[in-house]
Amino acid sequence: MPNLTGISQITLRVNDLRKSEEFYTKIIGFKLHHRLGINMTYLQAERDMLVLVRAETPSPTDCRDIRVDHFGLRLATDSEVDDAALFFRENGVHLLTSPARRRDGRAFFILDPDGNMIEVYSSTGEVFATDDVNPDTPSSRRRGRKPKAGATPRPERPAVPKRRRSRK
Repeated sequence: MPNLTGISQITLRVNDLRKSEEFYTKIIGFKLHHRLGINMTYLQAERDMLVLVRAETPSPTDCRDIRVDHFGLRLATDSEVDDAALFFRENGVHLLTSPARRRDGRAFFILDPDGNMIEVYSSTGEVFATDDVNPDTPSSRRRGRKPKAGATPRPERPAVPKRRRSRK
């Protein structure tokens, strides 16, 4: 397998192509890259592509076939996340959750016109960092990593006794 460099596009089936195109360009901020006929629109944000495809059989927006749980739109800072939430509220977009602190930044969720869930978040990158925050963990020791100088070792988890099955 060659080295994976990222996800270049996400394709969503939508009921109303023009309504979704307007939402993703005017509200979210994607740029129109190009249209392919009347059934497909390519939108772009930097290197990432969002492709909207007109659904062959429309489904109600409250009916979600959950195959993709959600996708995320990354912003640079926590304050941009808060600003985005305010912007969405002012533009009539319902927030499923309010901006909240999470392990590596801030995040909230919205729905697009077809009910696809979108996470808007900021990230310090620590969740996917290659170095452990605390490298002196059992899993790090198994991988042969040495603890960083001054790192506080985590205690081993106590062994959980196995349950004995009763014989009848």
